[in-house]
Order: sequence, then structure tokens, then C-alpha cells
Amino acid sequence: MTSEKKLYFCELIHLSNSNPMKLRYSLTILFFSIFLISYSQDFSTMKGSAYCSMKKTEASTLGKQPINPNSGPKHSFDVLKYNLDLDLYSCYTSPYPKSFTGSAIITFKVDSTLNSIKLNAENFSMIIDSVRLAGVSFSHASDILTIQLNRTYNIGETADVKVYYRHKNVVDHAFYVNSGYVFTDCEPEGARRWFPCWDQPSDKALFELTAKVKANVRLGSNGRLADSTLAGDFLTYHWVSDHNVATYLMVISSKVNYQLKIGWWPKLSNPADSIPLRYYFNLGENPDGVMAIMPAMTTWFSQKFVEHPFDKNGFATLNSDFAWGGMENQTLTSLCPGCWYESLAAHEYAHQWFGDMITCSTWADIWLNEGFATWSEAFWYESYAGYSAYKSDINSNASSYLSSNPGWAISNPDWAVNTPSVNVLFNYAVTYAKGSCVLHQLRYVLGDSLFFQTIQDYCADTNIKYKSAVIADFIAKVNLVTGEDYNWFFNQWIFQPNHPIYQNKYDFENLGGGQWKVNFLAKQIQSNPAFFKMPVEVLIRFTDASDTTIRVMNDVNLQRFAWTFNKQPAVFKFDPDNQIVLKAGSTLVGIDEHLPSGNQVFLSQNSPNPAGSSTRIHYEIGEPMKVRLEVTDMLGVVMLRPVDGHQPAGQYDINLDCSNLAAGNYLYKLTAGSTCFVKKLVIIK
Repeated sequence: MTSEKKLYFCELIHLSNSNPMKLRYSLTILFFSIFLISYSQDFSTMKGSAYCSMKKTEASTLGKQPINPNSGPKHSFDVLKYNLDLDLYSCYTSPYPKSFTGSAIITFKVDSTLNSIKLNAENFSMIIDSVRLAGVSFSHASDILTIQLNRTYNIGETADVKVYYRHKNVVDHAFYVNSGYVFTDCEPEGARRWFPCWDQPSDKALFELTAKVKANVRLGSNGRLADSTLAGDFLTYHWVSDHNVATYLMVISSKVNYQLKIGWWPKLSNPADSIPLRYYFNLGENPDGVMAIMPAMTTWFSQKFVEHPFDKNGFATLNSDFAWGGMENQTLTSLCPGCWYESLAAHEYAHQWFGDMITCSTWADIWLNEGFATWSEAFWYESYAGYSAYKSDINSNASSYLSSNPGWAISNPDWAVNTPSVNVLFNYAVTYAKGSCVLHQLRYVLGDSLFFQTIQDYCADTNIKYKSAVIADFIAKVNLVTGEDYNWFFNQWIFQPNHPIYQNKYDFENLGGGQWKVNFLAKQIQSNPAFFKMPVEVLIRFTDASDTTIRVMNDVNLQRFAWTFNKQPAVFKFDPDNQIVLKAGSTLVGIDEHLPSGNQVFLSQNSPNPAGSSTRIHYEIGEPMKVRLEVTDMLGVVMLRPVDGHQPAGQYDINLDCSNLAAGNYLYKLTAGSTCFVKKLVIIK
């Protein structure tokens, strides 16, 4: 038995298995319970992302005090570690006071010359008694703890301050005590209510917790269990996180006579070494269903993202104070009572990679947390039920967004400075549903190979792994992996609101001699923003029951495309696989828009076709304009660009050299002013 497993075994021996105490529901929770029951909603069928959003938005409804904009002090230091020592013993006995005494050793590195530091510490929740080590005096006002240091510290120096404090017997909706439960719940900025800290996600730090509890209490926290010691009726837990944690992800989950099961996941990199998966639950609950799928889920995410990044992981169900949803505390997710649901577990577990291992640097970067975790929930279904199950979940997310879009962008730069309300920050339609669909559309644009390479490289990047990231970091990774500039994609889908509303038109034109022409006008009619650039696919089915799918880049509004075939088309479908899930509108037969006089553009079918080592392309333009002629493969990758510049009005014949192109199917595209034509090119060798 490993030393780590011996610790867990000793923990089990320390704890009794008596029946849990009866829960006492508050009037507020009772009201919401009656409300939910009256609508007879089956919450077991909800998406994990919906649970997550519900939890984080309903927190304010239940009386959480709002965080003031710009409430954090100017950051002139980097916290390296928080070491908390808390005496929670009395919190587990009637009348269950919410008060405790504690100390916090805060180790920090100086970023700019200073002789004092400021920390977040809410006056409503805590009393500061004294400071020690490098701190010589302090003041505590307006939720800011200012510590005068023992000297002036220079850039690069490190120091420790030790703060002795007391938590008041108050309901602050961050530190919860109720009938034998003691737990914390902090997102977005509630950690400052139960220990002094610099409470922003950009400054992650190591975390160590020593907590004294009653002997019949099980207590979980971040990281690994270093030891647990029993002395009479006092049980002391010592949890150590060897990886940086954001303050809002630092957690205590504990209860008198908590039930506990432990599973193990063998690492992919070293199957002889396993990490523990701990499941804390209430008497009468059954976590076995989630326990059964977690090894496979850990393997799937480890293979597709990066190997499971922490020393342990787990889940803990709480009480009626945590009535709905889940919270992805690093290595120990909180769940609502009885909420052992696959979708919720998948969503919160994906956060261990996206949100915990890599944390949003500011609240303007929340997409890196919730958009990725919601997408990963759908991706988990793909692991065992195939792509169709994944796509069905993504389509459902798109429907949720389209039916409830409040009209703001996924990311607002102001949120980096002014924390928005939880109803905005955790809005389900935008932050979760649309956020996941943007990732799906990126998968469509890049293709699976480049998309998953980007995800893996992003997760493995040592500049952000176990640290914080901004959306620009992910964009830079996309551009690096692909070798292309995809800023346009993120500018429109992340930093602008809404979605395209198409009013496309098409028609079939009989050219005679067995030749048919398909004309397509790509048109968007929304106003904010006026246009979304995207590669689009069209499916053309012919009277002989064969079909072809063509992919072109729709990069201007009112863009015209035309394709010529030697058989009769019968059906035209825009985006046949619904890959652009964030859209509305229609595609109807009959093109009635006409080019203005003098702006006519004509493109002929190449000859010969199929082509060998060369072929001739003829086009005409009615006035001087910028012209680009390029040859792409069927995925839209540019292979040749024989024309790119302004040309006078006239007729042009291009002898296209195909000698360096492999045999196969290609497209050639003429962009002249705001007009675009695309035709198929076949090369044989």
C-alpha cells in the first residue's frame, strides 16, 4: 500500500459512520423548492451547463452581496502561496455558529518597490486581530486590509505576512454553516469573505489548509491529503495543493458523518501510478453511476486535452444552501444534494482543464472557462455515442442561445476592470450555450486535425498551464498552429454580439447542350454586426440522385457564386450539415437581385475540363476593379493565385499551369469587386 493510500485508510478509521443530522431548510430555499416543484421540472434531465449557470446566477437571488466594481486594490505584488490554519471545531455543533478563528500566512513576491500591501478582506465577514512576520501594523476599512511592512521591499524580493483573524457569525454567502455542514462557495469574488487575499483570478497561488474539526467530520479541500491527525475529539486535516489555485477555486467541503468512496485512475503516462478520485456524499445518495464513468471520462479528456493535471480529484454533494448546480473548485467539485448526474459531472470535470488548470485571467475571459466546459460536455458524449450525439448536444445549445439571446457579446473588455453582475457573467444563452457553439464552429472552420492540435498545444503551453490566460492567448495558439490569421473569426463571434441572419437565394439555369448552371447569392440582413465572414457549404443534388458538396469562403455580403455542371440539378441546400449552428434565416429559390449597370462580371468554365498540365480560364469585367483569381482544394486551402490586383475593364484569358497540382477535384474562384464566382476544376494526370 502506498503512503498516500495509507493516509486515506487512516482517514476512514478516524471517522464514525453515524446517521447524518436532519437538514434544516431556510425559508428562502423552501420558497424556491416550491416554485420549482410547481413547474414539475425534471432536473435530472437538465444539461450540466444549465445546472452550472443556474447555480452561479441564483447565488445573487439568495442574497449574496454584490461585489463592488474596482473593489480590488492596485496589484503591486504576486501572491505565491496562501497557508491557512483554521479552527472550525465549534461550527459543527448546535447552534452551528458561522464564526471561527484562523490565521493566514501570505507569501508574496514584489513587482514594484513597496512598503505596504493591500488585500481584499470584507469587513462584513471578518475581524482582523493582528499581523506578524513582515507586517508591523494594519488598517481594515472599506473591505481592504492594508498592511504596513517592516521595511521597503524591492522588485523580486519575497516576504511573508501572517494575519490573525476571526470570521463573524454572519451569513455572507461564501462561508456556509448549517446543521453539521461547513463549506465554501466563492465564484466570482467571494474568497475575500473567509480569508484575506488578493481576490482576482489572474493571481493564482499555491494553497495549503490546516483545519481543526470534530472527530466525526470528513473535510475535503484542494490538492492532496498530506495528513490527518486525531487527538481525542479533535481531528486535524492538512491539505496541500502543489499547483497554483485561483482564490475563487479554493474550497472547503465538510460534514458530520460525510459518506466517502474513493476510486483510482491509473495515469496514461505511468499506469503504475494512480490518482485518487474522491466522492463525498450524503446518506441516502448513490454516486456509483458517476463513479463508474469517471475513469473513462478522465482518460478521454486526458487523451484529447492533456493528461489529468492534478494529484487528485473528486466531487462533494452539499445541502440546501447549495440548492442547484455545481462549482468546479480545483480538484474537488461541489454538487447540489443528490445531483449525481452524468451531464453535470462532465461539465464540471472539464473545468479541471478549462478554468482550473488554465484559468480566465479576468472576467472578460470567462469564455475560456464556461464556453470550453460546455463544449466538452458535448464532446464527452462523442467519446461513446459518436459524432451525432455530440452534434445533437451542440444543436441543442444553439437552440438555447437563439431562443434567448440577450444581445451582448461573449466578452466585453470592460469586464476585465468592472466585474459584471452574475446574471450577465453567467448568462446561460451567451456565456455557456453560444460559447460552446463558437468552439464547434471553430472545429468546423479548422477541421478536426488542426482544431484538436490547437486544443492540445493550448493545454500543454507552459506559459499558461497552471496559470491564467486571456482570450488573446488562445487566438495566438490558433494562429500559430494553423499558420493563418484567424483574428477575424474571434472578432465577430466572441467580441461582437448576435449572429448572421441569412436571406440567401439560388436558381438553376439551363445553358443548353446538357450544361446546367447553379447560381447562388449569399446574403445577410442583420444589422449588428452587418456581416459575419464564414466558409459555407452548399449541397447540390442532381436528378440522377448523385450529389456534391462545395465549400467556399463567404467573405463579403451579397456575394455571388456560380457552378456549371453537365447534368441537371434538382435540390440545393445551404449549410446541409448545419455546421454554422449560430444562424437564422432562409435560402429560397429565385435570384432577383441584379448587379448595377457597368459592373458586370462573367467567368467561363475552364477548358479543357478535366485539365491536364494546363487549362484556360476566361473572365470579363465591366469596369476597373480589384480582381483575384485563385485555385483552392475542396476544403478551401489556396493552391494557386495567378491574379491578384487591380485590372481595367475588359476580357481576360488566363493559361493556368496545373503541372504542380496533383490529380483530383479543385475549385477556382474569381473575386471581382464585390462579386464572386466559383467553379469546379478537375485535374487528371
